[in-house]
Amino acid sequence: MARDLSTELIHHPYRPPAGFDAPQVAVHKASTVIFSDVAAMRSRDWRHKTGYTYGLHGTPTTFTLEARIAALEGAAHCALVPSGLAAIALVNQALLGQGDELLLPANVYGPSRELARHELARWGISHRFYDPMDAAALPAMLGPKTKLIWLEAPGSVTMEFPDLPELARIARARGVTTALDNTWGAGLAFNGFDLGADVVMQALTKFPSGGGDVLMGSVCTRDDALHERIHLTHMRTGQGVAANDAELVLRSLSTIALRYAAQDSTGRALAQWLQARPEVVRVLHPALAGSPGHEHWQAHCTAAAGLFSVLFDARFTVAQVDAFVDGLNLFKIGFSWAGPVSLVVPYDMALLRPGQAWQGHLVRFSTGFEAVADLQADLAQALALAFSS
Repeated sequence: MARDLSTELIHHPYRPPAGFDAPQVAVHKASTVIFSDVAAMRSRDWRHKTGYTYGLHGTPTTFTLEARIAALEGAAHCALVPSGLAAIALVNQALLGQGDELLLPANVYGPSRELARHELARWGISHRFYDPMDAAALPAMLGPKTKLIWLEAPGSVTMEFPDLPELARIARARGVTTALDNTWGAGLAFNGFDLGADVVMQALTKFPSGGGDVLMGSVCTRDDALHERIHLTHMRTGQGVAANDAELVLRSLSTIALRYAAQDSTGRALAQWLQARPEVVRVLHPALAGSPGHEHWQAHCTAAAGLFSVLFDARFTVAQVDAFVDGLNLFKIGFSWAGPVSLVVPYDMALLRPGQAWQGHLVRFSTGFEAVADLQADLAQALALAFSS
């Protein structure tokens, strides 16, 4: 019996021939995954990615991106989540429980601090802050409740580069898991696992995406048991990413090394130029001698992100610093980094690094792909506009 056209359009028997290949990965979008029979449905294993069961558990597109991010990080496993902060939250949820303690670096990424202060605290998980630049003080902070230590290299906004191997060694000796935010390094400047981290996450929003138009995060592991804990929590909390977003990251991933190197070069040139300016008391850039932890960067890194901060002389007012930022034309005011447009944001030092005796007003810069000479001219005119009087 002939079927109605509306039915035929849904259940049409045509299947395209196998063997199609192209530089870009195909975009497989699905919530429902079709099984050939009940036996196939019951035999599928989503845990080990040997088959497909439901869109939330992955499609060929997201499996491919996970494999490539794992390769970038030197990992065995990768889980994708909707943002960098979601990656931090996933690690915390998977590895911490009521009564546990979390240690955060004093210069930690702000939203991670707020997550610990609010959600984790409500769940009975305590937290304390350690000085990432004083590894010798860490052992005294580790107690029986300490289950997880977050590492950042360099520290968010202040650009302090800690002794990662030593921090990781101390934690491992006490049986404490370490998780590294490797967004700055992007898997290119150094290998987080080789320096001792147990878990490595990235905000794929930054360098892997590179366009300033995608939110995504990743959590990578080498240890199978650790991955199992994270993977199960990932499934139970309904974490997933859109195939179209995964496609955008896959398209950009092939150029990540070139983009990282270009922004590194621009960032160093501008940071060095600003070092000589009379308005500036300090430039915070791990690759520059004198920046906090430069010796650790030098010992373990081959590159640096196009990200740096500047401390303007304390004799200037907040209003003058804000006028400098407002006076920039090519540097746009906005959060995030690693996109094509250079960005700038002023920060309150008292909130960034409590107890640190740094004097001045901090402004963070992220370099895009504009010409160095044009960016330098933009800085010069804004400096003259804000600080000449």
